[in-house]
Amino acid sequence: MDTPVTSPSPICGDDAAMPLLLKRGERFLEPDVYRTCMDGQPAVVKDYTRYRGTPLSLLARVLVHHEAHMLQRLSGWKHAPALLGTIGGLALGMEFIPGQTLSTAQAVGGEVFEQLQQALDRLHAAGITHNDLHGTNVVVSGGVPVLLDFTSAWRTPRWLRRNPISRQLSRSDLKNLVKMRQRLTGQRPSDALAARVADPGWVAAIRQGWKRFYAWAKQPR
Repeated sequence: MDTPVTSPSPICGDDAAMPLLLKRGERFLEPDVYRTCMDGQPAVVKDYTRYRGTPLSLLARVLVHHEAHMLQRLSGWKHAPALLGTIGGLALGMEFIPGQTLSTAQAVGGEVFEQLQQALDRLHAAGITHNDLHGTNVVVSGGVPVLLDFTSAWRTPRWLRRNPISRQLSRSDLKNLVKMRQRLTGQRPSDALAARVADPGWVAAIRQGWKRFYAWAKQPR
């Protein structure tokens, strides 16, 4: 069931009362993203309504429901935006987080990445992996890193959290954090963290096999 949503309100201020397009969805099942007001506060809306009446409408609704469910689970957590509601089943509204993304930041203090690593550890302890951790999906607001875009996030049941796939998803989150930290601070991972993010043999074998197949497929016939 959709959460009730009010119309844009001038309480947000004149600059935010009218929808402002932030990103036009151009790729497969990529939503339009815009800033507006919901319930009298600045919000970001991910809008899949262009798929209404198409064969992809059901899948778009699943994506909206999935991300809304993830944000509900993380309600009250300072490292994720608050869910404000869904609109017509094909749009998702969440709290607007002011700040700068890690992809646009010129310099970020090491304490931000310490917080981010602690946030990921807590997320993983709850059985949730983000699965799309990169600079544009982390906003630093008031010195606090906030994770965005939980479309690809996954929650693994407790009894499956030690299986190889779940552990690899957690490892990939941490590996992306290590790359961002090294790029922005020059700090290399500790030996302990490097060991945590090192791929096990089966992953390395699959990756190497894929590279060989890709190189073979590109050869002229």
